[in-house]
Amino acid sequence: MFVSCLESTLRLGRAALCAAGLATAVAAHAVDVGQPAPAVKLAGVQGTVDLAALRGQVVYLDFWASWCGPCRVSFPWMNQMQARYGARGLQVVGVSVDAKREDADKFLAQLPANFLIAFDPAGDTPKRYAIKGMPTAVLIGADGQVLHRHSGFRENDQQGLEAAIVAALKQAGR
Repeated sequence: MFVSCLESTLRLGRAALCAAGLATAVAAHAVDVGQPAPAVKLAGVQGTVDLAALRGQVVYLDFWASWCGPCRVSFPWMNQMQARYGARGLQVVGVSVDAKREDADKFLAQLPANFLIAFDPAGDTPKRYAIKGMPTAVLIGADGQVLHRHSGFRENDQQGLEAAIVAALKQAGR
């Protein structure tokens, strides 16, 4: 497929477009519902955050940034979800994509997180998850498979996201 796509686009002078399309398809495939969640091992507030070590738990993986307005709305809600469902096996993990740790720290001083926080100033993890906007959350089942993706955060998203978390916990037998 790649060879025929390349030959066709070379004739048209569009090889870059074909390669970009294939790269996007490959990147998007890694985060499709039902696929294994890409590895995450990052420095965090309380030490290393390693997604593999959380296997067996339902993980709500949230990508956020200090400059993100909707992230200010999502943090109190994620604190509530961690408090409400943590004992049943939910682990909320927030991944800051701020280039400067100080910016993330200022945000966290205003909106403390009662869940795991990791830092990815290079932005490698959001690339592997094909994150296009902030915040974006990926719900990962206890088996390590992606169950749900959600971009943005508004108050009217909360009920549906909580229902997805509850369903994932039930699926995990919790």
